Amino acid sequence: MSAAEPIISSRQTHKEINGITTQVVCTEFSNYIFIVITQYGKIGTLVSVTPESRCDDFSNPMFSTKVLLGKDEPLTHVCGKNLGTFVSQEAGNRPILLGLALKDSSVDAIKQMKELIKSCKVW
Repeated sequence: MSAAEPIISSRQTHKEINGITTQVVCTEFSNYIFIVITQYGKIGTLVSVTPESRCDDFSNPMFSTKVLLGKDEPLTHVCGKNLGTFVSQEAGNRPILLGLALKDSSVDAIKQMKELIKSCKVW
């Protein structure tokens, strides 16, 4: 008798980005993907990244971001869109729920975080 497949698929990793330990956890649920990126060891601000089908162009949907919990600041939306959009596109335009707790949100750090997320691919 073999062990049953887990219902929820999850992977995690960590790496030092610009001198700061950064942890990533990616979890796939049936209707969305939950990604936590933390440099504080906390979930932080929760951001929803959702594809919107506008016009007739389903191949390149627009993405909306909404802060569900935490500080609703412009930089949060920029980081959320940068970190969530490519995952949603790779996962067949599924919605993404991001937990962001970042000390360093520079362009370079965000690029490295994208690579870290890719290494935890569950979609």
